Amino acid sequence: MSQKQIKLNAAEDVQEFVNAASKCDFDIDVFYNRILIDAKSILGVFSMDLTKVLTVKCHGESKEFNRTLQKFAVV
Repeated sequence: MSQKQIKLNAAEDVQEFVNAASKCDFDIDVFYNRILIDAKSILGVFSMDLTKVLTVKCHGESKEFNRTLQKFAVV
């Protein structure tokens, strides 16, 4: 299980992130404070406060999804 912090700045970023997550055959959670949602749910991700840094927890491994995470990673 790995964990990264990301920032999604635009609707296109959310769509790209959710599309990449949907291709994975394992669970991916996105959370901020006490709110936890499924990363494969576009409505769920849009319901998050996108002005904040989000934490992504992957319950598996995918090189393609890791590239997407790196694109939106917070240093």
